[in-house]
Order: sequence, then C-alpha cells, then structure tokens
Amino acid sequence: EGRALHNVQNAMFAAALAWGLKISRENIEHGLRTFTTSFFQAPGRLNVFDEHPFKVIMDYAHNAHGVSAMANLTDQLNIAGKRIVVMAAPGDRRDEDILELAQAAAGHYDTYICKRDDHTRGRRGDEVPALLHKGLIESGVDAARIEVIEDEQEAITSALKRARPGDLVVVFADNIPRSWKQIIYFKPEIQAASEKPNLTSAPAAAIGSLMGFEDYSEPQSMEIRQDERGVYLAPEEAD
Repeated sequence: EGRALHNVQNAMFAAALAWGLKISRENIEHGLRTFTTSFFQAPGRLNVFDEHPFKVIMDYAHNAHGVSAMANLTDQLNIAGKRIVVMAAPGDRRDEDILELAQAAAGHYDTYICKRDDHTRGRRGDEVPALLHKGLIESGVDAARIEVIEDEQEAITSALKRARPGDLVVVFADNIPRSWKQIIYFKPEIQAASEKPNLTSAPAAAIGSLMGFEDYSEPQSMEIRQDERGVYLAPEEAD
C-alpha cells in the first residue's frame, strides 16, 4: 500500500508539473491512463516479466518499508509454486536497519538468497549478506532456506535457475538495467532430449505401446518395399 501511494503521489506531482508547463489537459490525461509499471516507463518499480514458465518481479526496494510493501503485495498473488527472493541492503545503513529489512521479508518466501550491492559503501563484501542472514534467522526462518551469494549477478542467476513453472522470483535489484537484461535474456532449462520418447530409435513394440496398441508384437525382421502405393515396411519373406 505504501509503494502504491508513493507511485500515486509521483504521478500527481508529474501531472501538476506538466500542467504548470502548459501541457494540454488531454495529453496529461493520456499520460496518466497509459502509465504502467513496465521497465520502459518505471525502471526498478514493480517491473513484472511473465515470459518465463515462472513469474519474475524486479523492484528497487532498499529499506524495510519497501520490502514490506512488496512482500504484502506478492502475498496476494495466486502463485502455484514456490516463492524465491533475492535481497540486499545498502552498505551505508545501520546494522539495525539491515536487520529490520531482513525481518520485513521473513515469512513471505520459501527461499531467501542474500547478496550485496556492487558498491559496498565502506563495508566488507560479506557484511551485508551476513547481517541479512542473521536477521532472517532471528525472525524464525529455517537456515536451510537461506543462501548467501554475495555477487548480485550470481545471486540472480541462481534464483532463475532454481525456479520451476508456477514459481515466483522476486529480485530486489541494485544495478537495475543489468539485472533486467539478466532476467529477460535468461534461458530456462528445457527438458533434455534424452528424456523425451525417441520414436526414430525406440523398439517397434515400445512405439506400439505409446500409441495405445498394447498387443503390438515386433516382427523378427523388416525390409523396405516400394510399389504403386509408396514406400512401406514389410516382414522379410523366408528363403
């Protein structure tokens, strides 16, 4: 609710500014009607990507209030699978602020991946992820559901790779353009060809079973014949 109110306030400020610059009312109304939270119009603000078998939401929430607002929003989504979150906090925040951010996310997701921002702002690279881990544990999250991957790109890749159809991946990103490209260009793993029935090499009896002919019996030997009907397989005749 807080994030929605913030976006509404920004929209109203933009409309007032446009009105002050003598932009026509019709153009202002059109802008308000067509505004969305797409990456093109609002990078880092509730950007949703639905082209994978799972849903991805990227947002630049960097404090407890923003994380809480996003968690409350995603709680309302009808997600059939699991919920995975990639989270961080700015390094120049107080320890208690980072712990509070972790507490705001606790209980809303199935898997937590703790990372750091590219610029650690004076902290060691492992400090922020360690504080997030601590905050989650103190909030009752099972340690088995928490993973620390310091690098943002590696953390996002890990979340995307483990996602399955019907899952939700929430990414609290720092480098917005890079993270969005990483999300939209990600190629989900598809079923390996070896796991699919190979009708060109499977035994004839197996093919018959797949097609519903349970009593199909494979001839001992076959030969290719051709006549006016075309090309077909036929049992070899005994000598």
